[in-house]
Amino acid sequence: MAADLLKRIPMQLSGKSIVVTGASGIAAAGAMRAAAEGARVFIISLLEEECLALAGRVADVGAEVGWVKADLTDESEADRAFAAAATHLERLDGLLAVAGGSGRAHGDGPAHEIPLDGWARTMAMNTHPFFLATRNAIGQMGDGGGSIVIVSSVLASSPAPSLFATHAYASAKGAANAFVTAAAAYYAGQGIRVNAIAPGLVRTPMSERAGSDPVTMEFAARKQPLAGGFVEPEEIASLASFLLSDDATMITGQVIAVDGGWSVTGA
Repeated sequence: MAADLLKRIPMQLSGKSIVVTGASGIAAAGAMRAAAEGARVFIISLLEEECLALAGRVADVGAEVGWVKADLTDESEADRAFAAAATHLERLDGLLAVAGGSGRAHGDGPAHEIPLDGWARTMAMNTHPFFLATRNAIGQMGDGGGSIVIVSSVLASSPAPSLFATHAYASAKGAANAFVTAAAAYYAGQGIRVNAIAPGLVRTPMSERAGSDPVTMEFAARKQPLAGGFVEPEEIASLASFLLSDDATMITGQVIAVDGGWSVTGA
C-alpha cells in the first residue's frame, strides 16, 4: 500500500500499542495499517531480515516501532519476545497474531497421506504461535483490557478438497476458531476481546505457489468473485484494525471471513 494512501486512513488506533506476530504478507499489511492509524507497533517474527525490512517501512510512515526475532513455536523464545515488547511499549493494547505457515513441506495433505511428524509440525507451526502470543498478551493487558485478533483461515469451515486438501493446516485453523470462542467467553469480564479473521486465498508469500498455477488462479477468480482472484492482504488488515480499535468494543468471540465470497460461492 502506498504511503500517500496510508496517510488518508482514519487514526482509529491513535495512541495504542500493538504487537504483530509475523513480518510478511498479512502481518506486514497489519503492521503498516496499525502504524498508519497512529499505533505504536512491535513486530515479532522468525526471520531477522523480514523484521528489519518491515520495521523500516513502519518507521517511514512516522510510527514508533520495535522488533525482535523469535521462534514463536518455542515457549522460552515467545516469553522472551513479549518481555522485550513490554519493555519497549510499556503497555499492551492489542495483539494481531498472524504467525504460522503451510505444512506441505512436512507432508500436510489428505489425512491418509500425512505422516504423524508432518501432522505434529503443521499443528505446532499454526497453533503454538497464536497460543503463546495470546497467553503473553493477556498477562500484559491485565485489568486494562485490550483486543486480540487471531488470523485463522476459511479452510477451517469451507474446504476446497480439489486444490487445498491440507487437513492438518485446516485442523490447526479450526483449533484457532475454537480457542477464540473459549477465550472470549472467559476473558470478557476483564475487558479483553478475542476475535478471529478467516481469510480466503490472499496474495502473500505463502500463496506464491498457488499464484503461479493457472488452475488455481481460475479457481480463485470463480470462488472469490468480489476479488476476481486473490484477496489483497490490506483487506485483512482493514478488518484487523477495526477489531483492534475502540470502535469494536462490543465485539468478541467472532470468526469473521474476509474471503471475497469464497464461503458462499460455488466453484
